[in-house]
Amino acid sequence: MPQHQSAIKRMRQNEKRRQRNKSQKSAVRTKMKKLRATEDYEAAKALLPEVKSGLDRLASKGIIHKNKAANYKSKLEKHVQSLA
Repeated sequence: MPQHQSAIKRMRQNEKRRQRNKSQKSAVRTKMKKLRATEDYEAAKALLPEVKSGLDRLASKGIIHKNKAANYKSKLEKHVQSLA
């Protein structure tokens, strides 16, 4: 356990941020699963921008790497186009 007050505070901050990041990442993953499970083109097309913006938000905050977000978006775009 840390002895210095600043280290104790840093631990509290890190835990709070970890929980927040985990929650945001989980929400986007759930949306991605929902999009992949969708068989209707119009529904998937409507859901795609929401998922893409979520991925961009995660990438801009450094929760996931920007290239990983780009790969996810590309694969999801291909999935939606395959439904057309």
